[in-house]
Amino acid sequence: MNKEQKISALLAVLFSSGEPMSIERLSSVFEEKPEKIEETAKLLEERLKEQKMGIMLLRLQNTYQLASDEQYAEYIKKAFDIKRKTPLSPAALEVLAVVAYNQPITKAFIEQVRGVDCSGVITTLVEKGLIEERGRLELPGRPLLYGTTKNFLRCFSISDLSELPKLPEDKPQINDIGEQLTMEQIDLKEEE
Repeated sequence: MNKEQKISALLAVLFSSGEPMSIERLSSVFEEKPEKIEETAKLLEERLKEQKMGIMLLRLQNTYQLASDEQYAEYIKKAFDIKRKTPLSPAALEVLAVVAYNQPITKAFIEQVRGVDCSGVITTLVEKGLIEERGRLELPGRPLLYGTTKNFLRCFSISDLSELPKLPEDKPQINDIGEQLTMEQIDLKEEE
């Protein structure tokens, strides 16, 4: 298969999937090393940008997915009669920030940082697919741990958490409790 055929084949596979596909899975499908898949994906991304077809290639951690170009969102909403979703409340944004910067994290820690009950906000963020359960802490009561999702990355247009803005240096960090936790205390759920 030549380079052009590989690009077309990758486009077809990602289009057919509709969901993010891991580099490892694509490597298995095309029987190529992950580095070659990444090279082909880069070429596909450039081709989609050049041709201005309204489609873009997203990299979300170790996965790739096709998505519509955000500049055409208005037309997509009209075509599918998508109602404008209510924006996140300031409380939801605060909780999301605490989770993003300190994950995996317990509800109790979020409430300690914010100083108020966060049950409803956490439920809303889970329903919206922005955070998810990430296992349980190995302490009495085995509290749930929360972390961000691939949908969070997609919504904020970042490929991984390292692209989050840095926290200010002059203010105390809120993850002191997170540094006290050891990996033995965390029972992370298996990757899907």
